Amino acid sequence: MGPMPVLTRDEAQTRAQLIDVHRYTVELDLTKAADPAGETFDSRTVIRFSARTDGTTFVELQPAELRSVTLDGQPLSPAGLVDNRLTLDGLTKGEHELRVDAAMRYSRTGEGMHRFTDPSDGETYTYSQMFLQDVQRVFAAFDQPDLKAVFELTVTAPEGWTVLANGITEHLGGGTWRAAPTPLISTYLVAVAAGPYHSVRAEHRGLPLGLHCRRSLAPYLDADAEEILDITRACFDRYHEKFEEPYPFDSYDQAFVPEFNAGAMENPGLVTFRDEYVFRSAVTDTERQARAMVIAHEMAHMWFGDLVTLTWWDDIWLNESFAEYMGYQTIAEATRFKDPWTAFGVARKSWGYDADQRPSTHPVAPAPDAVPDTASALLNFDGISYAKGASALRQLVAWLGEKDFLAGINTHFARHKFANATLADFIDSLAQGTDRDVHRWAEAWLRTTGVDTLTSKVVHAGREWTFTLDGGTAPHGPGRPHRVAVGVYDRDLADAGVLVLRERYETDVPATGPAPARDGGRPALIVPNDQDLTYAKIRLDDVSEETVLRGISGVPDALTRAVLWNSLRDMVRDGELDGGSYLTTARVHLPEETDLAIVQGVLAFATDHIADRYTTPEERPAALADLGELCRDLIRRTEDGSNPGLRLTAVRTAIDVATQPGPLQAWLTEGTVPGGPELDPELRWRVLARLAVLDATDETAIAAELARDPSATGHEGAARCRAALPDAAAKRAAWDAMFASDELSNYLLRATAQGFWQPEQAELVREYVPRYYEDAVAVAARRGPAIADVVGLSAFPTPFVDAETLRLGERCLRDADPVPALRRRFTDQLDDLARALRVRQGTGKG
Repeated sequence: MGPMPVLTRDEAQTRAQLIDVHRYTVELDLTKAADPAGETFDSRTVIRFSARTDGTTFVELQPAELRSVTLDGQPLSPAGLVDNRLTLDGLTKGEHELRVDAAMRYSRTGEGMHRFTDPSDGETYTYSQMFLQDVQRVFAAFDQPDLKAVFELTVTAPEGWTVLANGITEHLGGGTWRAAPTPLISTYLVAVAAGPYHSVRAEHRGLPLGLHCRRSLAPYLDADAEEILDITRACFDRYHEKFEEPYPFDSYDQAFVPEFNAGAMENPGLVTFRDEYVFRSAVTDTERQARAMVIAHEMAHMWFGDLVTLTWWDDIWLNESFAEYMGYQTIAEATRFKDPWTAFGVARKSWGYDADQRPSTHPVAPAPDAVPDTASALLNFDGISYAKGASALRQLVAWLGEKDFLAGINTHFARHKFANATLADFIDSLAQGTDRDVHRWAEAWLRTTGVDTLTSKVVHAGREWTFTLDGGTAPHGPGRPHRVAVGVYDRDLADAGVLVLRERYETDVPATGPAPARDGGRPALIVPNDQDLTYAKIRLDDVSEETVLRGISGVPDALTRAVLWNSLRDMVRDGELDGGSYLTTARVHLPEETDLAIVQGVLAFATDHIADRYTTPEERPAALADLGELCRDLIRRTEDGSNPGLRLTAVRTAIDVATQPGPLQAWLTEGTVPGGPELDPELRWRVLARLAVLDATDETAIAAELARDPSATGHEGAARCRAALPDAAAKRAAWDAMFASDELSNYLLRATAQGFWQPEQAELVREYVPRYYEDAVAVAARRGPAIADVVGLSAFPTPFVDAETLRLGERCLRDADPVPALRRRFTDQLDDLARALRVRQGTGKG
């Protein structure tokens, strides 16, 4: 598609001052969607709007062909469409009607109207992703969040298809469906999905509920439908207890759609999810919990984002941080998943901490002028807007109290429902319910960048000791205010390997007064941020650090262990703890770990960062051997069937770190790991991919596996395996598919990229490193931001931790002018590469 012109904040403000938009009537004709030759669909739009004064403005549209335009009954020349903008000259004060008739292109990149043909049965599916700036790929619109309107959609689709939209849809006959008009919503939240979807319907307190997926996934959705619906109902009830404003839409459909770029999208009344959340293969309970969290997250958006919407994209955190915080908190309160904050601490906070230490970091709430246009806004959907922002809200609740926090939120909904709001509006709403200085808190937490470091200091003499926490000076200036829990632990007299909680108390950093002396002897372990209530790096005192390295599994609380594992991870990244010591601690203590999220997080860091990036090629075999031994230990300990999730996690990692093909080939031949689990499609493709890396399989075996599993994920598995073959012709074919042709969909491109670069094959693919930067810039410019993101993330040559790869990347940033999405990915990847180099060289933070 190529890069589209961006909308600037100034243009959006000017347009919002000139016009009010009342209603869109949109007719889409998708009747030829199932015909592979039918590259376009028909889109007819009527927009009713009014001008406050005489003036000129524009409407966005990115058509394959613009057939006709009329403004107030007078034809406009289609030649007036330049760079996807149609100028509306000479508007007079008062009411207007714009009619647009166009042919639009289907997408293969998950942007606009995405079209997908299921390889397992040949059925075709479409769904829209209008987010941020992609409405213009589907229909003509004044595309900015603060021009809310009523939307009436009519869709004509092939006979036998189902059509879903924001409102309840009614089949009028002849393949034509009409959706109930929406309340006032933003353009980016309009949604439609059409195809031979399999549906499970239910209701809750009079509200129609629906679950939808491709027909080939029907048995898997049916198997989990009750679980998904139970979580949906429980979250609805909990939100209605918390929020005075009732759910503002007429129905709640959750559609699991193919090749989706995000986890999910909060379209009012029609949430779209990536259909990997319909589990075809065995998953762990942590993965089920993650799905529950996404369901709760998207539902929170019905209020945060859909009912009250940001005025401009600088306030994206008002959507994402809230949905993230509410998602975790609500499943903790309302579902069987009682400890989701541990998973947040392990899997999400590390995403935030890493992002916040790169040069691309930004405040949770950037200044409006720091988000001058839609291209820069798109870059802020990151670990800051999600994980750091949610952590800040968790800290706000700890500081403010939940009662005052919810009172402020309900004031906010009442004031701004079906309208738009800013950070200032939100802080004013919060301030209504408390005597605390919320404005000052927001300035310190939301307008600054960087991670504070909280450092423990212990002074002890005889039977007395004092403990202080130093907030230090953070990268952003004076330390933020932190309300933290401090956990004080002693060794169990009966079992020195077990730690028992002596006391847990809350304190403020910076401290409001001198620390009191405590009696009872020097504790074995003192944990700042014990319940993970704040967002900060923590550095333990020497005695506590030694206790953790030698005895982390003896800490009784999973959330506390997550805080401590994060601290160790962080020290490795900062060059303060060598990777070998981390692996030793994992090797000794992970087999004792009962929390699956921690096991998954530690194994992921140990493999993806330590073994694959932080150890030199000479040291890597030993690191892989350590990890292999650890996985075998976990597998041995789960032979009694007591913890299938732990066993599955260990088996997956054992496959990924295998250095000898023999055991994997035996598993594949037998179709099972001895003692279980049986190899389902996910595990079979994982084994085959590792065998490809180890030069122990071939195209014949890959083709046979694809014949056995001809699904969409099977095709992705085959693409990953083919790209991983250590063969010059296979590498050339994979490279050409990624960069020389635009045929690959977003998902097939990602799978190919994941297979291409392998540490074991460095010499074979070294020649592609210089080509990568050049070809990535070109394909990102041709295919747009979603592809730029895939190419910058999955196709980056991560195994090459060397000065030359860094130099080439820095030169590319300086001279090649990559599109903003790719520039951001390169900036982050190169910073991670420089960090890995420093860790390898033992030069610490540098």
